[in-house]
Amino acid sequence: MENWTNAKLCDVANLILGAFLLFSPLAFGFDAGMASQNAYISGIVIAVLAIAALAAFAVWEEWLNLVVGLWVMVSPWVLGFQGTTAMTIHAIVGAAVAILAAIELWMTSQHPPRLTTNR
Repeated sequence: MENWTNAKLCDVANLILGAFLLFSPLAFGFDAGMASQNAYISGIVIAVLAIAALAAFAVWEEWLNLVVGLWVMVSPWVLGFQGTTAMTIHAIVGAAVAILAAIELWMTSQHPPRLTTNR
């Protein structure tokens, strides 16, 4: 566990958030329409990006996570399912993913990942 960085913990959190979003239509009963389709697709994208970031860090993955998180957050208004449980879940998960991505981007700008080791 000592090799785990804060960035990896953010990626694990994003993986959990992606899985939560993926299964939320079934768990919360909005398993039809645009809200569920958006949750399935966005949840898979968030989870895949988190797995990719855990496997090999790349800054572009964090930028994509930021974009997807912002999309998930505003999608209820764009797709027209505001005022529902789906809206609340999308807004919270989207904000959390975007915030985690922004934190990771900030951390990498402060301490860029090393590609070589000093011996």
